[in-house]
Amino acid sequence: MKPTRQIIHCDADCFYASVEMRDDPSLRGRPLAIGGEADRRGVVATCNYEARKFGVRSAMSMAYARRLCPGLIVRRPDMEKYRQLSLQIRDIFERYTQLVEPLSLDEAFLDVTEHPYLDAMAIAAQIRQQVAMELGITISAGVAPNKFLAKIASDWEKPDGLTQIAPEQVAEFVARLPVQKIFGVGKVTGQKLQAMGVLYCADLLPYSLEQLEYRFGRFGKQLYQLCRGIDERPVQPSRRRKSLSVEQTYAQDLPDLDACLDELPLLLQKLEKRLEPLLGSYQLHKPFVKVKFSDFSSTTVEKNGADYSQQSFAELMAEAFGRAFKPVRLLGVGVRFREDEPEPQADLFG
Repeated sequence: MKPTRQIIHCDADCFYASVEMRDDPSLRGRPLAIGGEADRRGVVATCNYEARKFGVRSAMSMAYARRLCPGLIVRRPDMEKYRQLSLQIRDIFERYTQLVEPLSLDEAFLDVTEHPYLDAMAIAAQIRQQVAMELGITISAGVAPNKFLAKIASDWEKPDGLTQIAPEQVAEFVARLPVQKIFGVGKVTGQKLQAMGVLYCADLLPYSLEQLEYRFGRFGKQLYQLCRGIDERPVQPSRRRKSLSVEQTYAQDLPDLDACLDELPLLLQKLEKRLEPLLGSYQLHKPFVKVKFSDFSSTTVEKNGADYSQQSFAELMAEAFGRAFKPVRLLGVGVRFREDEPEPQADLFG
């Protein structure tokens, strides 16, 4: 008989902020946000729980965050420090299993089904203890028979929590979940479900697979399965990227196309640096440019068959700018990757 899967989802508690509070104890107990400065149109990358009490949230503009919390302390992110710590956390995970699927610097799925000695709860408890003792930060963990439920469980008792959803608890637990907890249910789908009288997963159970696929297309199958706690996705240690890009938000709007084009060489230099470690494993498919205008509307232009010269990116940027002819607050450049096997890659941006 095939053993029941044991999946752990580990998620560091307000990761960047926790690292800064660890390194500067004077920040503890005070509202702290990590991100860009308000006068440079910065956004909140993360914040501690003291800041969250004031309504500060990730991805919020720093200017608005400061209005919500006048005493907010802002620190610039130190990505190299966070990356190094992320590798140390990963080393702790791999003491127990090689089936580790990172989702970001601070969270990952672990499949410990085949561990010879310990069950998932014991492993999760040991991981949390080792991260706290060796690295000085806390992580929350969820244990469940699949990835969907493990991720929900890790958030259940944050911060510094450990929650298990046992196989025999799945049906009752999922039935009480708000449908917004289902991955992929955003504002539009949530409104559509609410119009159907669906607020909780239990409200979805009377609908057949055919009915949900008729109403929601391919997403209907995901709704049908997840409202029943069904998720067969494996933990995948190697996840291939679909694209890579760099973006820059400007303190003052770029007034015209010429000003945007003046920024292009530096953006391409940053993109090339980020691409260098990947070129042996990925094949470039097409370049793209993203433009966000002063009114926060945005557009993306990409082109099959284009090369990766500065001229090609300039043409894409001109097309994107021409869709609105408004001042620009953010520019991004990037490439999409092919899904097939990599081939030798020529020099970029020639």
